[in-house]
Amino acid sequence: MQSKNPILEMTGISKSFPGVKALSGVNLRAFPGEVMALLGENGAGKSTLMKILSGVYKKDEGSIKINGDEVEINGIKDAQRLGISIIHQELSLLPNLTIYENLFLGCELFDGFKLDKKEMIRKSQELLRKFDFTLSPKTLTKELTVGEMQMVEIIKAVSKDARIIIMDEPTTALTEVETEKLFKIIKQLKDHDVAIIYISHRMEEIFRICDRITVLRDGSFIGEESIENVDKDKLISMMVGRRLEEQFPYAEVKAGEAILEVKNLSWGNKIKNVSFELKKGEILGIAGLMGSGRTEVAKLIFGEYKRTNGEVIIEGKRVKINSPKDAIENGVAYLSEDRKKEGLVLKLSVLENMTLSNIKKYENRIKKINKRNELKDCNEFSKKLSVKMSSPYQLVKNLSGGNQQKVIIAKWLLNAPKILIFDEPTRGIDVGAKKEIYEILNELKRQGKGIIMISSEMEEILGVSDRILVMHEGKITGEISRKEANQEIIMKYAVGLAE
Repeated sequence: MQSKNPILEMTGISKSFPGVKALSGVNLRAFPGEVMALLGENGAGKSTLMKILSGVYKKDEGSIKINGDEVEINGIKDAQRLGISIIHQELSLLPNLTIYENLFLGCELFDGFKLDKKEMIRKSQELLRKFDFTLSPKTLTKELTVGEMQMVEIIKAVSKDARIIIMDEPTTALTEVETEKLFKIIKQLKDHDVAIIYISHRMEEIFRICDRITVLRDGSFIGEESIENVDKDKLISMMVGRRLEEQFPYAEVKAGEAILEVKNLSWGNKIKNVSFELKKGEILGIAGLMGSGRTEVAKLIFGEYKRTNGEVIIEGKRVKINSPKDAIENGVAYLSEDRKKEGLVLKLSVLENMTLSNIKKYENRIKKINKRNELKDCNEFSKKLSVKMSSPYQLVKNLSGGNQQKVIIAKWLLNAPKILIFDEPTRGIDVGAKKEIYEILNELKRQGKGIIMISSEMEEILGVSDRILVMHEGKITGEISRKEANQEIIMKYAVGLAE
């Protein structure tokens, strides 16, 4: 561990909003050439603390020092002037501008009275080359992948001489290849003595790229540790006050008869003769590496993709599912891995999101919505699933990730499905909210629902599933019972090495 002085010291930071104490005496240090992981459950105060550092909020109490000098950050411009930059989960680039225009947005170069496009393109090219970015600066941003956009955001921060860069869940929407590129850039930034504050719920990333950790819980500072002094168990205990083995509650339920049978399901050359059955009161985990075909199978069952072969049987009857509408009418629900794009309408309220897919239930004879019944169901399911919200009319985009996921679950439960497909049910959700999602899955098991759970998290697959299917290159390569399952055998099937 490097023995440098901190570039950033936040001490005794407190912040209150009407009726809520968001932060109480929080401390945070960041060191040049190091990655500081900022950890805690959703609602722990991470975002509030970072908004204070980046000038969005003003602190109520406490001090902020940069290189030992106390500073006041009264706005975003102050933060930028002090070398602080934040890369948000929702990227802020303008899609209809080019890369170079985004890089110089707000700090354009002029040749006399006109824009010096030539010089901005030249400087952009230099910056892109520095980070092994091969695209032309003239490329329109909307033509980039999410990973490429993230690289542009980072390059933009570096171009403004940022010495402290905040990365908020930077790998959530990245592929494995893009994630590796990001980690390479983080290494380059460390070599240039940039301090990085890294917010992530992915434990493997924390242990791979971070040097220190700072943990918040309920708006309070829990502790700072060097990464070599902690393990997963200690980290989770610091974050939620519970040990690792308590994170995956398992309900022993006697499985019933088959509720779903899939026979020889195929989709071009991507999905090849997939067959399996799902029983009532069972969680069937589907594991596999990215690109193995797990999500494609889910979307074929749900009718989002048109199968080229095979059949789907529900409760002993062959069913025709050619669209999501057909699937819903046959009692199938699908919770997408991308809740913000495919699961929610972010500009609508909690109530509207819950009732949207079942709105006809609330219509009277003259097609007018019965608001009282709609509100009654929203309140009932919010209570059942412990959705934390200020009111049913709160915009769903302002909820935490865990609560957004509960809203989606409530939306589907209002349709009274028999079969629920959960695709990455806890992606981007903190460890406390994850446990609540697992408890909901267990309750659905007890009710005799059939549940398919697709997950990239090995511990989740092992901890929650009754039975596990493993996919590789569009095929099922293994079926493992809960008792037989371990990480090694799953990985063998996932890479196509098991006999």
